[in-house]
Amino acid sequence: MITRRSLIGSLGASAGGLLLSGCDRIAATPAARRFFEGTEALTRDLSRLTASRHALAQEFPDAQISATFRSNGTNRPGNADYAELAANGFRDYRLRVDGLVRRPLTLSMDQIHRLPRRTQTTRHDCVEGWSAIGKWTGTPLGGLLRDADLMPAARYVVFHCADDYGSSKYYESIDLLDAFHPQTIMAWGLNGHALPIANGAPLRLRVERQLGYKHAKYVMRIEVVDSLLRIGAGKGGYWEDSNDYAWFAGI
Repeated sequence: MITRRSLIGSLGASAGGLLLSGCDRIAATPAARRFFEGTEALTRDLSRLTASRHALAQEFPDAQISATFRSNGTNRPGNADYAELAANGFRDYRLRVDGLVRRPLTLSMDQIHRLPRRTQTTRHDCVEGWSAIGKWTGTPLGGLLRDADLMPAARYVVFHCADDYGSSKYYESIDLLDAFHPQTIMAWGLNGHALPIANGAPLRLRVERQLGYKHAKYVMRIEVVDSLLRIGAGKGGYWEDSNDYAWFAGI
């Protein structure tokens, strides 16, 4: 059977030498950007052609959990608002779920902990080439969205985060197909303990069928929208807008 991971991996391997050689000048050219945009659509279409919309990412036994789950990107947001939340154990943290919903939500961590939960042990694959296996516990994103009652125009879910990247906060987005996938959760636990700050406390996205930069950390707000054009520079995420990363990062 052809799997999504093996098919996309084999395609990616053929371009790996070029990408890993650090061809920044090539990547910055209009022709290269058009090529990357085209391959993103191909990757997305192949991914969904070779796997059911309900296909699950592989889950692993506890014996295979990585001894250390590496932190990537921001290790701790440096702004005063986040520092204040962290200082009191996130007791004052509130997750907002709004946008194209009929029932906007504002939830404390105590309320989130009382919601239905899911635990899954999965492999995190970073675009930089490393991976780690961790056991994540959190509440399914689909349940939050059902509670908020999406409007008919809803198409995408945007994650607004606490960590600063230049003049903006980190942001990412996924479509409703991935948002309602059973393994897409808002995680508050890692390996049986509270989620560490370095790994995104108090709440991070786990969208297990995509690469690591899609797994937004330090999520403060979940916004439901009909288009990504008004989010950042319009490509749907910080790295997509700033460095032409693929919006769909399926594995």
